[in-house]
Amino acid sequence: MKLNERSLAFYATCDSPADNAGFLYKRGERHTAYHRRWFVLKGNMLFYFEERDSREPVGVIVLEGCNVELCESAESFAFAIRFGGTKSRTYVLAAESQEAMESWVKSLSRASFDYMRLVVRELEKQLQEMSRGVAGGCGGSRELPGPWKPKPSGLEQSRDRLPALPAILPKENGCAVWNNVLGADRLPDTSGCGGDDEEEESPRPPPVPPRRRVLNGEAASAGAAVTEGPSTFWRLHEQYSREVARLRQDWQQKRRGPRP
Repeated sequence: MKLNERSLAFYATCDSPADNAGFLYKRGERHTAYHRRWFVLKGNMLFYFEERDSREPVGVIVLEGCNVELCESAESFAFAIRFGGTKSRTYVLAAESQEAMESWVKSLSRASFDYMRLVVRELEKQLQEMSRGVAGGCGGSRELPGPWKPKPSGLEQSRDRLPALPAILPKENGCAVWNNVLGADRLPDTSGCGGDDEEEESPRPPPVPPRRRVLNGEAASAGAAVTEGPSTFWRLHEQYSREVARLRQDWQQKRRGPRP
């Protein structure tokens, strides 16, 4: 593995937060004597310096494909970093206390990308189980949440659910009174999670407008507008339903990609 020394030295001494830092005793590769070094753990790289205020690290250990385990040594609180392979080096380190040793062993064991990959898979599994639980508790379905699917809306469902409106609405003082229509003050519950015990009071009707004199021309125009209201609404509903269906079809074709 080729590493840029300048980039490593900058990364080791920059202000980025370290996962762990402290003094450890490191056994030499040729000589079995232990030397006190300042260790800094950042990601999957373990840097060690001669002193705490040193500007450049003496060396770095890349924590990939290794195991961190306790070992027997002349020094107390010793542990080893062992790599797979016959010619791989084993690093023997020793902490100054039992608490420090446990902290370093835990941090080093979690530093590799292999461990992070296992954590991500476990989190994805938990997320899928939570998604199944939410889907099962709300609508009784045990399927995973898939892509967005529109509800079977349109004129068929809307006409079945909405109450029938009279041809000419009743008027009071020249103004249409919508609250006199049966069931017009409360829409049907279309949510799949609503319970039978949760009953909300129907909203109060708006106050009656003050009495005023209305001319014959204004009354005729108001009656015509009210009479044409429902038909205009259905025409707009049909127009926007076709537009939404066309946009959804274009979106699905873009998502699937060009056909081979």
